[in-house]
Amino acid sequence: MAKHLFTSESVSEGHPDKIADQISDAVLDAILEQDPKARVACETYVKTGMVLVGGEITTSAWVDIEEITRKTVRDIGYVHSDMGFDANSCAVLSAIGKQSPDINQALTVPIRWNRVRATKA
Repeated sequence: MAKHLFTSESVSEGHPDKIADQISDAVLDAILEQDPKARVACETYVKTGMVLVGGEITTSAWVDIEEITRKTVRDIGYVHSDMGFDANSCAVLSAIGKQSPDINQALTVPIRWNRVRATKA
């Protein structure tokens, strides 16, 4: 009989992972609103007093990462340092860069190939 170890993590509202997910989602939504064909790989890290938003993006859109981050944290309700986190005074670091050419090519070629196949069908 094989033995398996199953583990999982569940976090509640207000946990840094939940905040990070909401920030990443807000960045994605803002970019897709301007550029529906954008490719977004956005990750967020939250630690007391600091938010780091990073990843690689291919888009024609411009969004204000800092403002999106602060608004999201504000909407969650963290608006004073007595709460352990303050949207108005936390550091917001952005490490967003262009998507690497290798990844861009790997994603673009199949899309073009599928279009060619679809028109021949």
